[in-house]
Amino acid sequence: MKTLNICAALFFFFLNLSCTNENTNKSNSIIKPNIIYILADDLGYGDLGCYGQQKIKTPELDKMAREGMQFTDHYAGNAVCAPSRNNLMTGMHPGHASIRGNGCKGGCSMPDEDITVAEYLKKVGYITGIIGKWGIGQHSTEGFPTNQGFDFFYGYDNQILAHNYWPEYLWRDNQKEYLDNKVNYFNSTAWHNGLGSVSKEKKEYSHDLFVREAKKFIQNHQDTSFFLYVPFTIPHNNGEAMDGKEQEVPDYGIYAERSWAPDTTGYAAMVTRMDRDIGEILDLIRQLDIDKNTLVIFDSDNGSMQEYSGITEFFNSNGTLRGAKRDLYEGGIRVPMIAWWPKTIESGTVTEHITASWDFLPTACEMAGLEIPENTDGISFLPLLTGEQQPSHEFLYWEYGSNGGQQAVRMGKWKGIRHHLADNPDAPLELYDLEVDPGELINLANQNVEIVQKIKNIMQEEHHLNEQYLLPVDTININT
Repeated sequence: MKTLNICAALFFFFLNLSCTNENTNKSNSIIKPNIIYILADDLGYGDLGCYGQQKIKTPELDKMAREGMQFTDHYAGNAVCAPSRNNLMTGMHPGHASIRGNGCKGGCSMPDEDITVAEYLKKVGYITGIIGKWGIGQHSTEGFPTNQGFDFFYGYDNQILAHNYWPEYLWRDNQKEYLDNKVNYFNSTAWHNGLGSVSKEKKEYSHDLFVREAKKFIQNHQDTSFFLYVPFTIPHNNGEAMDGKEQEVPDYGIYAERSWAPDTTGYAAMVTRMDRDIGEILDLIRQLDIDKNTLVIFDSDNGSMQEYSGITEFFNSNGTLRGAKRDLYEGGIRVPMIAWWPKTIESGTVTEHITASWDFLPTACEMAGLEIPENTDGISFLPLLTGEQQPSHEFLYWEYGSNGGQQAVRMGKWKGIRHHLADNPDAPLELYDLEVDPGELINLANQNVEIVQKIKNIMQEEHHLNEQYLLPVDTININT
C-alpha cells in the first residue's frame, strides 16, 4: 500500500493545527481539507481566456488561474461523457474501467464493485455530495449516487435527459423533485435510441438550481470536512431541441447585441454564465473563511463538441489541438484544468506536469490522510499542489470502442494513436512529438520504430477485456 510521504504528512499536521487554532469558536474544528471538484461538459481546451480564448469572457476562471495553478497538459478520462466520469470517480484508466462508452440508454451503470472517491472519503468522516449531472448509474441501479458513497444528490441521473436544461424533474437523493417546467418526451435515434426531451414551458433553469444547491451545501457543511462534486451540464447542447437553439440558456447576457448565430451566441452566454457562478462559489468560500482549507478544481469531461454548426471553429475551442469530442487526438481528451487553494498553491503557477482525471482519486485520498489504494491507475498530484517533488506517469492509456475504434498512449513527449480499428484491427500506429507538434500534424512513426513498438506493447498490456465495450481486436480474439 502507498502511504503519505513525510513532507505531505508534516504539511497536513501543521495545516490541521492551524485550522484548529483558527476555528476555536466553532463546535467542530476542521481538521481535513475540503474538496470541491467542478466539471464542465464539452468545454474545449481553448474556451477560457487563460487558455487563449479571445471572444468568450471568463474573468472569474482567469482570476482563479492567476490565484492558483493552471495545468497545460491535463487529460480527461475519455473522449465522451460516461466513461470519463467513471474514470474520474474510480481512479481507473479506460483499459481497466467498468464503463468505456456511451452505449447504454441514458448512461450505463457502475457496478457495486467500483469504489468511488466518495466512498473512500466517507471512511474518514467526510460529508459527500454531488450536484449536477451524474450519468453513470440511473435510479434503482447499483450505480446511483447514493449507492456509490454520496450522502446527498441533486441533479440528473440520466445523461440524455441532462441535455434538456428545463427538465420536468431533478432527483433529490432518491426522490424526484418536480419543477415548474412542461416537457415533451420522445425517442431520439440520434442519441443512442435514448429518451430525449424538449421543454415547451421554461421557468426553472437546471444550471441555476445547481449553483443554488452548491452554495447551500457549502454553507450547511462549513464546519465539517466535505467533498462536493459539481458536474455542470454547461456548455453541452440539447441535441433534441430541433428549433435552431440547441445551446439552451435563459438569456444571452453580455452577448445579446452580437450579430452571431443563435447557437454561437448561446454557447458564449453559457460559458460566461458558468464562469460568473464559479466566481460566486469562490467568493462564498472566502466569506465563510474556509478558503485556506478548501481545494477547488475546475475541469472538463472531454474536449469540445465535434463541429456541426460552426461553434467550435468560430471560437477556436480546441486552440491548436487536432480533433474534438469522440476523438483520441489531443482535441478530444486534453482539457483545461485549474486548481485553487489559497496559501497552499503558489499563486500564478503554470505547470506542464502530465495528469489525467484518474489521478484525482489518489490525490483526494492522500489529502484525507488515507492510504492510496493499490488498485488505481492514478498518481496523486498533491505534492505538485504543495510544492513538493512530484512523481510522474510512465504513460497514460486510453481506448474508445466507438467512432471506428481507437487507442492512444501519451508517454513523455510522445503520443501514439491508432484509429479506424473497426476497418483494420492491425491499423498502423501514428506517432507525434507533442513538445514541438501539439497539433499532431507530423507522423514520426517511421523514424522511431522502437518508440512505436513500446507504445504498441503498452496498448496490448493495458487493454483488459470488457465484454460490454469490445474493441475490434477483442472480437477477433473471442472468435478464435
